[in-house]
Amino acid sequence: MRIPLIAGNWKLNKTRSEAEALAKAVVEASRGVTHAEVLLCPVFTSLETVARVVAGSNVKLGAQDVYWEEAGAFTGEVSAGLLKDIGCTHVIVAHSERRQFFGETNETANRKVKAVLKNGMTPILCVGETLAEREGNKVEQVVTEHMRGGLAGLSAGELAQVVIAYEPVWAIGTGKTASPAQAQEVHALIRRLLKELGGEEVAAAVRIQYGGSVKPDNVKELMGMPDIDGALVGGASLKADSFAALLKF
Repeated sequence: MRIPLIAGNWKLNKTRSEAEALAKAVVEASRGVTHAEVLLCPVFTSLETVARVVAGSNVKLGAQDVYWEEAGAFTGEVSAGLLKDIGCTHVIVAHSERRQFFGETNETANRKVKAVLKNGMTPILCVGETLAEREGNKVEQVVTEHMRGGLAGLSAGELAQVVIAYEPVWAIGTGKTASPAQAQEVHALIRRLLKELGGEEVAAAVRIQYGGSVKPDNVKELMGMPDIDGALVGGASLKADSFAALLKF
Protein backbone atom coordinates (compact mmCIF):
# COMPACT_ATOMS: atom_id res chain seq x y z
CA MET A 1 0.00 0.00 0.00
CA ARG A 2 1.55 3.29 -1.13
CA ILE A 3 0.99 6.03 1.45
CA PRO A 4 0.53 9.36 -0.38
CA LEU A 5 3.18 12.00 0.20
CA ILE A 6 1.98 15.62 0.29
CA ALA A 7 5.03 17.88 0.10
CA GLY A 8 5.17 21.65 0.30
CA ASN A 9 7.96 23.15 -1.81
CA TRP A 10 8.26 26.69 -0.51
CA LYS A 11 10.80 27.63 -3.20
CA LEU A 12 12.42 31.05 -2.60
CA ASN A 13 9.90 32.29 -0.04
CA LYS A 14 9.59 32.91 3.71
CA THR A 15 11.92 34.48 6.23
CA ARG A 16 12.77 32.42 9.31
CA SER A 17 9.97 33.97 11.34
CA GLU A 18 7.47 33.46 8.52
CA ALA A 19 8.66 29.89 8.05
CA GLU A 20 8.29 29.21 11.77
CA ALA A 21 4.70 30.49 11.79
CA LEU A 22 3.71 28.52 8.70
CA ALA A 23 5.37 25.33 9.95
CA LYS A 24 3.55 25.62 13.29
CA ALA A 25 0.23 25.96 11.46
CA VAL A 26 1.00 22.93 9.28
CA VAL A 27 1.97 20.83 12.30
CA GLU A 28 -1.35 21.74 13.90
CA ALA A 29 -3.30 20.95 10.72
CA SER A 30 -1.48 17.63 10.39
CA ARG A 31 -2.44 16.30 13.81
CA GLY A 32 -4.34 13.07 13.34
CA VAL A 33 -3.50 12.80 9.63
CA THR A 34 -2.69 9.14 9.05
CA HIS A 35 -3.75 8.71 5.43
CA ALA A 36 -0.76 10.65 4.09
CA GLU A 37 2.79 11.68 4.92
CA VAL A 38 3.39 15.42 5.20
CA LEU A 39 6.65 17.09 4.17
CA LEU A 40 7.86 20.69 4.23
CA CYS A 41 10.75 21.91 2.08
CA PRO A 42 11.79 25.45 3.09
CA VAL A 43 14.79 27.44 1.88
CA PHE A 44 18.19 26.46 3.30
CA THR A 45 18.24 29.41 5.73
CA SER A 46 15.01 28.22 7.38
CA LEU A 47 15.78 24.50 7.62
CA GLU A 48 16.99 24.61 11.22
CA THR A 49 14.05 26.77 12.29
CA VAL A 50 11.51 24.45 10.70
CA ALA A 51 13.36 21.40 12.03
CA ARG A 52 12.76 22.61 15.58
CA VAL A 53 9.06 23.21 14.87
CA VAL A 54 8.35 19.81 13.31
CA ALA A 55 10.42 17.80 15.82
CA GLY A 56 8.20 15.20 17.47
CA SER A 57 5.34 15.76 15.03
CA ASN A 58 4.28 13.74 11.99
CA VAL A 59 5.57 16.46 9.63
CA LYS A 60 8.87 15.71 7.95
CA LEU A 61 11.61 18.07 6.75
CA GLY A 62 13.06 18.23 3.26
CA ALA A 63 15.50 20.36 1.29
CA GLN A 64 15.00 21.83 -2.16
CA ASP A 65 18.38 20.86 -3.61
CA VAL A 66 21.72 19.27 -2.70
CA TYR A 67 25.28 18.91 -3.97
CA TRP A 68 26.71 15.47 -4.64
CA GLU A 69 30.09 15.92 -2.92
CA GLU A 70 30.29 15.53 0.84
CA ALA A 71 32.79 18.32 1.50
CA GLY A 72 35.46 20.42 -0.18
CA ALA A 73 36.08 23.60 -2.14
CA PHE A 74 32.54 24.02 -3.46
CA THR A 75 31.55 27.54 -2.45
CA GLY A 76 27.81 28.03 -2.03
CA GLU A 77 26.88 24.33 -2.06
CA VAL A 78 25.25 22.19 0.64
CA SER A 79 25.95 18.46 0.94
CA ALA A 80 23.61 15.58 1.73
CA GLY A 81 25.45 14.93 4.98
CA LEU A 82 24.84 18.49 6.16
CA LEU A 83 21.15 18.23 5.27
CA LYS A 84 20.82 14.99 7.20
CA ASP A 85 22.63 16.56 10.15
CA ILE A 86 20.06 19.36 10.33
CA GLY A 87 17.15 16.89 10.32
CA CYS A 88 16.16 16.41 6.68
CA THR A 89 14.62 13.11 5.65
CA HIS A 90 13.90 14.06 2.02
CA VAL A 91 15.60 16.10 -0.71
CA ILE A 92 14.04 17.40 -3.94
CA VAL A 93 16.33 16.66 -6.89
CA ALA A 94 16.25 18.19 -10.39
CA HIS A 95 13.16 20.34 -9.98
CA SER A 96 12.24 21.83 -13.35
CA GLU A 97 13.38 25.26 -12.15
CA ARG A 98 16.81 23.80 -11.39
CA ARG A 99 16.89 22.36 -14.90
CA GLN A 100 15.61 25.58 -16.49
CA PHE A 101 17.60 28.23 -14.62
CA PHE A 102 20.61 26.48 -13.05
CA GLY A 103 21.88 23.97 -15.56
CA GLU A 104 20.69 20.77 -13.92
CA THR A 105 21.18 17.75 -16.19
CA ASN A 106 20.20 14.11 -15.96
CA GLU A 107 23.81 13.33 -15.06
CA THR A 108 23.99 15.79 -12.17
CA ALA A 109 20.55 14.68 -11.02
CA ASN A 110 21.83 11.11 -10.90
CA ARG A 111 24.81 12.10 -8.77
CA LYS A 112 22.52 13.94 -6.38
CA VAL A 113 20.09 11.02 -6.10
CA LYS A 114 22.99 8.72 -5.20
CA ALA A 115 24.38 11.17 -2.63
CA VAL A 116 20.97 11.47 -0.94
CA LEU A 117 20.53 7.69 -0.82
CA LYS A 118 24.07 7.22 0.50
CA ASN A 119 23.14 9.43 3.44
CA GLY A 120 19.98 7.49 4.25
CA MET A 121 17.50 10.06 2.99
CA THR A 122 14.76 9.92 0.35
CA PRO A 123 15.37 11.68 -2.97
CA ILE A 124 12.34 13.12 -4.78
CA LEU A 125 13.41 13.00 -8.41
CA CYS A 126 11.48 15.45 -10.58
CA VAL A 127 10.70 14.63 -14.20
CA GLY A 128 8.50 16.34 -16.77
CA GLU A 129 8.13 18.09 -20.08
CA THR A 130 7.86 21.70 -21.21
CA LEU A 131 4.92 23.00 -23.22
CA ALA A 132 6.96 22.89 -26.44
CA GLU A 133 7.88 19.28 -25.75
CA ARG A 134 4.27 18.33 -25.07
CA GLU A 135 3.06 20.07 -28.21
CA GLY A 136 5.85 18.32 -30.12
CA ASN A 137 4.63 14.92 -28.89
CA LYS A 138 7.86 14.37 -26.96
CA VAL A 139 6.37 13.66 -23.53
CA GLU A 140 7.32 9.99 -23.50
CA GLN A 141 10.81 10.70 -24.82
CA VAL A 142 11.55 13.45 -22.29
CA VAL A 143 10.14 11.62 -19.27
CA THR A 144 11.96 8.42 -20.25
CA GLU A 145 15.27 10.30 -20.58
CA HIS A 146 14.75 11.98 -17.19
CA MET A 147 13.95 8.64 -15.57
CA ARG A 148 16.72 6.57 -17.13
CA GLY A 149 19.31 9.30 -16.66
CA GLY A 150 18.36 10.27 -13.14
CA LEU A 151 18.11 6.69 -11.88
CA ALA A 152 21.08 5.20 -13.77
CA GLY A 153 23.14 2.68 -11.84
CA LEU A 154 20.71 2.20 -8.94
CA SER A 155 19.98 -1.26 -7.59
CA ALA A 156 16.39 -2.44 -7.18
CA GLY A 157 16.70 -1.81 -3.45
CA GLU A 158 17.85 1.76 -4.03
CA LEU A 159 15.12 2.39 -6.61
CA ALA A 160 12.52 1.32 -4.06
CA GLN A 161 13.61 4.18 -1.79
CA VAL A 162 13.13 6.92 -4.39
CA VAL A 163 10.05 9.11 -4.85
CA ILE A 164 9.29 10.36 -8.36
CA ALA A 165 7.53 13.68 -8.92
CA TYR A 166 5.96 14.23 -12.32
CA GLU A 167 5.87 17.94 -13.11
CA PRO A 168 4.53 19.10 -16.44
CA VAL A 169 6.60 22.30 -16.61
CA TRP A 170 3.81 24.14 -18.44
CA ALA A 171 1.57 23.68 -15.38
CA ILE A 172 3.95 25.00 -12.72
CA GLY A 173 2.93 28.38 -11.38
CA THR A 174 0.76 29.05 -14.43
CA GLY A 175 -2.60 28.14 -12.98
CA LYS A 176 -2.88 25.46 -15.66
CA THR A 177 -3.11 21.90 -14.46
CA ALA A 178 -2.75 18.68 -16.37
CA SER A 179 -6.14 17.01 -16.39
CA PRO A 180 -6.36 13.96 -14.12
CA ALA A 181 -6.38 11.80 -17.25
CA GLN A 182 -3.28 13.54 -18.68
CA ALA A 183 -1.46 13.19 -15.36
CA GLN A 184 -2.47 9.55 -14.97
CA GLU A 185 -1.21 8.73 -18.47
CA VAL A 186 2.29 9.95 -17.63
CA HIS A 187 2.24 8.42 -14.16
CA ALA A 188 1.39 5.07 -15.76
CA LEU A 189 4.36 5.53 -18.12
CA ILE A 190 6.62 6.21 -15.14
CA ARG A 191 5.29 3.09 -13.41
CA ARG A 192 6.13 1.02 -16.52
CA LEU A 193 9.64 2.50 -16.62
CA LEU A 194 10.13 1.65 -12.95
CA LYS A 195 9.14 -1.94 -13.73
CA GLU A 196 11.75 -2.07 -16.50
CA LEU A 197 14.42 -0.58 -14.23
CA GLY A 198 13.73 -2.41 -10.99
CA GLY A 199 11.09 -5.06 -11.44
CA GLU A 200 7.42 -5.42 -10.60
CA GLU A 201 7.75 -5.13 -6.80
CA VAL A 202 9.73 -1.89 -7.07
CA ALA A 203 7.25 -0.43 -9.55
CA ALA A 204 4.36 -1.28 -7.24
CA ALA A 205 6.07 0.24 -4.21
CA VAL A 206 7.50 3.54 -5.49
CA ARG A 207 5.37 6.63 -4.93
CA ILE A 208 4.84 8.99 -7.87
CA GLN A 209 3.72 12.50 -6.95
CA TYR A 210 2.05 15.00 -9.24
CA GLY A 211 3.31 18.59 -9.22
CA GLY A 212 1.87 21.49 -11.17
CA SER A 213 -0.65 23.99 -9.81
CA VAL A 214 -2.13 21.55 -7.30
CA LYS A 215 -4.89 23.31 -5.36
CA PRO A 216 -7.64 22.39 -2.90
CA ASP A 217 -10.20 22.40 -5.71
CA ASN A 218 -8.38 19.85 -7.89
CA VAL A 219 -6.43 17.69 -5.45
CA LYS A 220 -9.23 15.18 -4.79
CA GLU A 221 -9.72 14.37 -8.47
CA LEU A 222 -5.98 14.09 -9.07
CA MET A 223 -5.49 11.87 -6.04
CA GLY A 224 -8.29 9.62 -7.27
CA MET A 225 -6.11 8.42 -10.15
CA PRO A 226 -4.61 4.93 -9.60
CA ASP A 227 -0.96 5.90 -10.13
CA ILE A 228 -0.90 9.30 -8.41
CA ASP A 229 0.54 8.89 -4.92
CA GLY A 230 0.72 12.42 -3.60
CA ALA A 231 1.53 15.97 -4.61
CA LEU A 232 4.54 18.25 -4.78
CA VAL A 233 2.89 21.57 -4.04
CA GLY A 234 4.25 25.04 -4.73
CA GLY A 235 2.05 28.11 -4.34
CA ALA A 236 -0.73 26.40 -2.38
CA SER A 237 1.80 25.32 0.27
CA LEU A 238 2.66 28.92 1.18
CA LYS A 239 -0.60 29.48 3.07
CA ALA A 240 -1.57 27.28 5.98
CA ASP A 241 -5.27 27.12 5.13
CA SER A 242 -4.77 26.02 1.52
CA PHE A 243 -2.12 23.45 2.44
CA ALA A 244 -4.32 22.14 5.24
CA ALA A 245 -7.18 21.77 2.73
CA LEU A 246 -4.91 19.66 0.51
CA LEU A 247 -4.36 17.24 3.36
CA LYS A 248 -8.10 16.53 3.43
CA PHE A 249 -8.22 15.10 -0.12
